[in-house]
Amino acid sequence: MTDLPHLNATGEAHIVDVGAKDSTRRVAVAEGRITMAPETLAAIRDQRVKKGDVLAVARVAGLMATKKTWETVPLCHPIQLTHAEVTLEPAADGSGIHCTGRTETVERTGVEMEALNGVQAALLTVYDMCKGMDRGMTITDVGLRHKSGGKSGTWERESAPDEDTNL
Repeated sequence: MTDLPHLNATGEAHIVDVGAKDSTRRVAVAEGRITMAPETLAAIRDQRVKKGDVLAVARVAGLMATKKTWETVPLCHPIQLTHAEVTLEPAADGSGIHCTGRTETVERTGVEMEALNGVQAALLTVYDMCKGMDRGMTITDVGLRHKSGGKSGTWERESAPDEDTNL
């Protein structure tokens, strides 16, 4: 078992001291999906959802969440983002929406949590706006796709041969 940096010598949770680390450019890309009935996706595409433009609102929710990650994830550092992007793409087969979040900074700690939080918030917003028409929607496959920068360098998720990462 590796040492967990969020635990101090007595086993108590704490925020990791990053003061001695160098600031470097850091990038993270996360993704996830929400599956839904084809009729729900058609309503989103045709902007027939009573609450408004689902994809636009979800995109803004995701962006807002990237900036507030440190407020909702207890041991995250508040960091200055230099860029954040959230995209939502309807599946060609009508089965749901694929979301990608990208965050960037020049800091002493990474931006993986910000990218993941943005994706989660965007997908939750889709659910919230459409739950009146489809309570069976399911948020799945949320995970980190890429991270770069810092001492650990670059990491890429290896896709399984049959994995459909574009929904």
